[in-house]
Amino acid sequence: MPLLFRCFVATVLLFTAECLRAAEREADVLVYGSTPGGCCAAIAAAREGASVILLEPTGHVGGLSTGGLSHCDSNQMVRSTMLGLFDEWHRRIVADYTGRGLPAPYDPALKDQSTWTFEPHVAMRVTRQMLEEAGVTLLTRQPLTAVEKEGPRITALATADGTYTARVFVDGSYEGDLMAAADVDWTIGREGRSDYDESLAGKRYPKPRMAIDGFDAAGQPLPLVTTTDGGDDEAGDTSVMTYSFRLCLTDQPANLVPIPKPAAYDPARFEVVRRCLAAGEKRVGFDLYPLPGKKFDGNNSIGGQFSIGLVGGSAHWHAADEAERGRIWEAHKQYTLEFIHFLVTDPAVPRATRERFARLGFCKDEFAATEHFPPALYVRESRRMQGLYVISQKDILESPEKPDAIAISSFPIDSHDCQRIALPGGGVINEGTIFPVRRTSPKQGYAYHVPYRAILPKPEQCDNLIVPVALSCTHVGMSSLRIEAAWMTIGQSAGVAAAIAATADVPVQAVPYQNLRARLVAHKQVLDLPDGGDPPSAPDRAPQ
Repeated sequence: MPLLFRCFVATVLLFTAECLRAAEREADVLVYGSTPGGCCAAIAAAREGASVILLEPTGHVGGLSTGGLSHCDSNQMVRSTMLGLFDEWHRRIVADYTGRGLPAPYDPALKDQSTWTFEPHVAMRVTRQMLEEAGVTLLTRQPLTAVEKEGPRITALATADGTYTARVFVDGSYEGDLMAAADVDWTIGREGRSDYDESLAGKRYPKPRMAIDGFDAAGQPLPLVTTTDGGDDEAGDTSVMTYSFRLCLTDQPANLVPIPKPAAYDPARFEVVRRCLAAGEKRVGFDLYPLPGKKFDGNNSIGGQFSIGLVGGSAHWHAADEAERGRIWEAHKQYTLEFIHFLVTDPAVPRATRERFARLGFCKDEFAATEHFPPALYVRESRRMQGLYVISQKDILESPEKPDAIAISSFPIDSHDCQRIALPGGGVINEGTIFPVRRTSPKQGYAYHVPYRAILPKPEQCDNLIVPVALSCTHVGMSSLRIEAAWMTIGQSAGVAAAIAATADVPVQAVPYQNLRARLVAHKQVLDLPDGGDPPSAPDRAPQ
């Protein structure tokens, strides 16, 4: 072959490759963040005929639903209102088991309060299958570095790997990173009680004070104490509920990997826990939920005084860059390993508790790429958009119906600890917990509409961005919305809306609601509130 011709062929191939790479960076809809809400947005938009790019800043796809949260929280929800992709995903989870000749772990056709559980690797397989079948272009390790805008319109999103363009963008991240980079209004932390007239806002003290000294011999707060002043009971602050990992564990020797001893373990870090146990406190440890495969899902105990949640450790996560988030992630991992090591080795821990946790290890067949430790930190709340409509306590408990409903949510209002306070007069107390606000029979939250306006920025700030995860709500509102089942349902609706806006080339705020509603119903979304009696009266305004 003549040299000139070979050069010509090489040039054509190089040009073709460049065109293909460019095509991979252009789409009708771009979703940032492969959380369950982000994945459902991408799948829904693609099924509507839009070309879709899904960018994930880390190497892990699927957020918490593939990262250890394997005891589906929808057992506290009105499951009959959650069909669409949420229902399909669960049916496919079950089909994965039965297709391999294994028993069905649950029956998704039964919309009751029964337990739905699965293994992380099965959830990952199903999630990736659904993305691939929909034709979504999935790219991992793409942390956001910049956003380009012309007026209120995002024109491009840049990562370390390149620049991506789309007609419509969806922020599927837990943190609202794309929203913040696009200069959309947002907030962090908790509102005061008077801001939205929320009785559950401000400071919360439902757990009993621990009758122990929270200070060391020099008068300094002990480790794991976050403050000596919780602040005005009526006021808001920048605190967010604790983050933790959802651990996948087993007690079966054939599949057990020993939990490693943490590096640089310092028993003194747990002096406050030691004092708590000496005072007779029993609520130290973490919750274990049985899973298929003779495994357990380990979760931070909302009722515990000390558990695997690192109280105060998540304060700066939302504002941290990629490197700093890596350090915060490692700090949470270190604490988790240290806390488990304390539970199984420290003589201050009752023998029965030591033995209960000592029999557990990580699973050989889960999370091999991260040495069997879960890859996803449980970001229970982060930034929250301040968009066209702010969902607050009243929308959940008093005025649930909205004219522009895109989903029905029903998880109880439920917040984990935000602070741990050493009281100068004596005692240590956890602050911030909201124990589940729900019906007693059945034990499920109150159903309410999520309005389309709550996932839309103000049009003058951005007119081609939809935010289904870090959506517009108060801390009390997020305490109910912060669940993967809700985010999956909202994410699907966001994806359909994004596809409609991209096809018609109109601002997301201008999508005709009746058109959107018709498409959502066609995709089996439930938009009519169930019959269930009147919403409850507002909870007592006094701290509990």
